[in-house]
Amino acid sequence: MDLFDLEGKAALVTGGNGGIGLGMAKALAEAGARVAIAGREEKKNAAALRELGDGAFSLIVDLKNEKACRAAVDEAARKLGRLDILVNNAGINIRKLPQELSLADWHEVMDTNLTSAFIASQAAYLHLKRAGGGKIINIGSMMSLFGAAYLAPYAASKAGIVQLTKALACAWAKDDIQVNAVLPGWIDTNLTRKARVELKGLDERVLARTPAGRWGIPDDLGGIAVFLSSPASDFVTGTAIPVDGGYSSQG
Repeated sequence: MDLFDLEGKAALVTGGNGGIGLGMAKALAEAGARVAIAGREEKKNAAALRELGDGAFSLIVDLKNEKACRAAVDEAARKLGRLDILVNNAGINIRKLPQELSLADWHEVMDTNLTSAFIASQAAYLHLKRAGGGKIINIGSMMSLFGAAYLAPYAASKAGIVQLTKALACAWAKDDIQVNAVLPGWIDTNLTRKARVELKGLDERVLARTPAGRWGIPDDLGGIAVFLSSPASDFVTGTAIPVDGGYSSQG
């Protein structure tokens, strides 16, 4: 048996139309899985599908909306014929100091990053159980571990992702559902490119602190996605794994 073979498996990747989500979706497809992506922007979804190739499809959905989120999971499972893998990757940030944040700002980030992951996981549970088990990968961040002045709701949501992961892992292990979190470091995406414009000197500080000496790219997350989706990780659950070029090892 090939421990990393995903042939016959079906995956849904939220926020899979760009950045880390697309990098993971491509790796899952290359490993043999049939892949659905969920995102808000039709043009981005269409561009992502061109990279994913035949067999992939997209769902246009605002995951902050509970009914829409649940319906998207059900629709993905229906179109795929089953659901074995859920990647909760949808995420945003609003870069303000804490005293400048409105409650609407707070909810926008928390509902997108954390609440949608809970809703999608809850909606996926019966599908995964029906398939005889499955995998959930929640995307945290190095900000699950660290704090930063301009990232209060983002860091709170990503820290919450880690604890949600542990709770779901404990609850669903008996159903042969493994739930793990991945904590990306500084990855070159549209979100971090904006941060580099807004925060002078960020690029230099990241390169100086990262032992690997470079920013990550979305494809760097492909291997961990395949591992955590495959039989190779059947006894791995409740973990939070940094993928950051050694950034978090600096203390």
